[in-house]
Amino acid sequence: MPGNTPFISICIPAYKNLSYVSRLLNSIKGQTYKNFEVVISDDSPNEAIREILDEFSLPCTINYLKNNPALGSPANWNNAIKNAKGSWIKLMHDDDWFAQATSLETFANVAMHAKTEFIFSGFANVNESGQALPYCISWYEHLLLRKNPINLLKKNFIGHPSTTMVKSGAPLFYEDSLKWVVDIEYYIRLIKHLNKNFTAIRSPLINIGIGSEQITAAVFRKPEVEIPENIALLKSIGPSALKNIYAYDYFWRFIRNLKIRNTGFIGQYYKQGDTPILLQRMVNQQRLLPHRILSIGVLSKLFMFTTYLFNRIKRRIK
Repeated sequence: MPGNTPFISICIPAYKNLSYVSRLLNSIKGQTYKNFEVVISDDSPNEAIREILDEFSLPCTINYLKNNPALGSPANWNNAIKNAKGSWIKLMHDDDWFAQATSLETFANVAMHAKTEFIFSGFANVNESGQALPYCISWYEHLLLRKNPINLLKKNFIGHPSTTMVKSGAPLFYEDSLKWVVDIEYYIRLIKHLNKNFTAIRSPLINIGIGSEQITAAVFRKPEVEIPENIALLKSIGPSALKNIYAYDYFWRFIRNLKIRNTGFIGQYYKQGDTPILLQRMVNQQRLLPHRILSIGVLSKLFMFTTYLFNRIKRRIK
């Protein structure tokens, strides 16, 4: 490996999945770009991940970290990042892998020649049957993200953390109390800090493994997770973010999808303080219609927009 310091640190938070880790390591081994290290932070209950490392002859330094007790996600992600020595941090979750032999080289070329501190690429969601659905940010989505990172609440244009590469020294750490909104919260915070200095690679360089064991699948529509995390997200971005129609719509859908019909329901799962006033108003406004009406997308969107205008006119969104 040229030089004393690797240009890129590939940070892998691992947990039990031997076949996934093997697939990822094989994709790393086949990369045309070689100036990198691999940092593995292992939450597995056994030594299986350490043992399979002996099967791979990677052209790089491997820094293996065994966590006892397990750190959990995303603290495990942060542990890998904290132990990285490279100029750039390339997080790769253990169920994802490089889509092309030149993927890492493409990231490195952008990092070397673009004046940027945050890079992300397109990706392909690959299900357990091997079917791939590619996605790359469109010019309009890129414009929305450049205008305001809060527009990520319309849609996560960046995708899974494995699509990203961040320059060392930026605020690299994910909020380890979150699981459901952890990536969105991080991206908004990071892009704001970098004054919207990011570069998007419009090519699917990363394969994202989609399966039932993913964290997002495990916490989907669970009020004990989504309620405290979405309130934490709102506090992170600030209540004035609800002036943004996409942010307002995001929290409107959060209330609708969990069928929250009174603020007492929120109080069952959120113990850190009072529910933000505007969320209370959204709950009360949604109670004006039966949930079966709200579940009709076009009617929910129309009613949402009406309440958004009403709250803006009444200056309830400050």
